[in-house]
Amino acid sequence: MSKTDAQPIYAVVGSGYMGGGIAQVLALAGAEVHISDVDLATAENSRERLIAEAKQFVADGLFPQEAPALIEANLHADTLEDAVAHASFIAEAVPEKIDIKHATLRRIAEAAPADAIIGSNTSTILIRKLAEPISNPERFLGVHFANPSPFIPGVEIITHAGTDPAVVTRVRAIMAEIGKECAEVGDATGFVMNRLQYALFHEATQLVEEGVAGPEEIDTIVRTSFGFRLPFFGPFAVADMAGLDVYAFCYESLQTEFPERFATPQQLADLVAAGKLGTKSGGGFLPIPAERAADLISYRNRAYVELMKLLDKLGPAPM
Repeated sequence: MSKTDAQPIYAVVGSGYMGGGIAQVLALAGAEVHISDVDLATAENSRERLIAEAKQFVADGLFPQEAPALIEANLHADTLEDAVAHASFIAEAVPEKIDIKHATLRRIAEAAPADAIIGSNTSTILIRKLAEPISNPERFLGVHFANPSPFIPGVEIITHAGTDPAVVTRVRAIMAEIGKECAEVGDATGFVMNRLQYALFHEATQLVEEGVAGPEEIDTIVRTSFGFRLPFFGPFAVADMAGLDVYAFCYESLQTEFPERFATPQQLADLVAAGKLGTKSGGGFLPIPAERAADLISYRNRAYVELMKLLDKLGPAPM
């Protein structure tokens, strides 16, 4: 690394399962990373654990051969104040309790450089509430990794009303450097990731309580049917390919038993009324031109076949 390309300095406050994984990914990408926890001994133990984990990940074929050496060289254990003292980006990953986060974020803001970006890994707490104890709150936002953070590519970026757009741009660049794919979302309780996954979980538990199917059967249906599509397409792309008129009809059918729970979304009704039925009409929720439909279907079919090959290679999960 040249003198004109200085190694970035980052900090992760909270070195448990999520924070530790975030620190591994940042260190593996070549950053100097300082981790802290409730005390220095805990941070030091976490550092040793993360190096040992990296060695196991190499043995399992999950990390490159150089990962343990990179992480050992780039990862440092410190007190909170020392960890953030020279950091340009700080990830807060302490327990999901607002009083603990407020106290931690206040200490971070007081000890870090005034222009250091502070990102909370909160999964549900409003960013505008977490911003309250932070000086220069324009540098604060949510940077929500998914579990397990070394291996899941998606990251939610959540801004509050005062977040500087330049901060978002910089965080997007950092996430790209470590191989993550970002989506910027609004500051609503649960954000997007947890709103969606808990909605699915809630309906799944309803089906169990109603005696329609057991947990094992429901898991099988999810992973082998609509869940099989999700590595490649989100719900709007899936709906557009299926046909929004088909979706509207299915809503009407569901409403015969659950009129409120499955009320037709107004956006869906409006698109169908306007003749925007998805890929077959040249666009629905997403602007997919009709002339791309054949290529899209070809990609979809190849993707599903390749995923099936991967699942056959891996074999069933050791449940």
